[in-house]
Amino acid sequence: MVRVIMHGCNGKMGQTITSLIAADEEIEIVAGIDAVDDGRNTYPVFTDIKACTVEADALIDFSVAAAVDALLDYCVEKKLPCVLCTTGLSEAQLAKVQEASKQIAVLKSANMSLGINLLLKLLKEAAQTLATAGFDIEIIEKHHNQKLDAPSGTALALADSINEQMDNTYTYVYDRSQVRQKRGKKELGISAVRGGTIVGEHDVIFAGADEVVTFSHRAYSKAVFGKGAIQAAKYLKGKTAGMYDMADVIG
Repeated sequence: MVRVIMHGCNGKMGQTITSLIAADEEIEIVAGIDAVDDGRNTYPVFTDIKACTVEADALIDFSVAAAVDALLDYCVEKKLPCVLCTTGLSEAQLAKVQEASKQIAVLKSANMSLGINLLLKLLKEAAQTLATAGFDIEIIEKHHNQKLDAPSGTALALADSINEQMDNTYTYVYDRSQVRQKRGKKELGISAVRGGTIVGEHDVIFAGADEVVTFSHRAYSKAVFGKGAIQAAKYLKGKTAGMYDMADVIG
């Protein structure tokens, strides 16, 4: 049994993960951390992470950037592996994550979905064959109308996966409206759509002469990210200090 602390337990993702773990016989939440304990959870909840004395094998974090510094201090002090899912960290915080990884296992990923992380792996192989053959590459991502950033971090991660495989020879192009010119062979186009309640859709298009190959991923609920975080927590149990990502989880 893997024992986890849920950091940000009363948020949408915290409650999603709480429900998923309740149905999983291999893992349990032994404590939660949140700004307010409203009594909705079956496990003890601490409003101050420093007050948590419950022993655990890993911590899953879906909170806010402002809470990450105290979180990292706690995990380092307790030698507790951390699945870090909070986004929007500052450069200073990212540096602190790297420092923490010298003492504990830290898993951080742009997207916790197992499907997206498998796609990152598959795109490297596809790029080696198709990009080398001269196929143009475009990424289209779609999200709900409340999402603040564009393009999505996942779209950039997909682009980076391709670009790294191709020795970083591609230039990302986000907007073609201001320039009248033909598409460059080393352009990688990234387009963003915002509307409705779309959880997350990503299409990676390899367009060649007379044929098109498209890799697609659709997230129909936030549960896909929770499932990935749970698998990550199981993976981190007993791991030595270092930086990990979802590629390590899927093998």
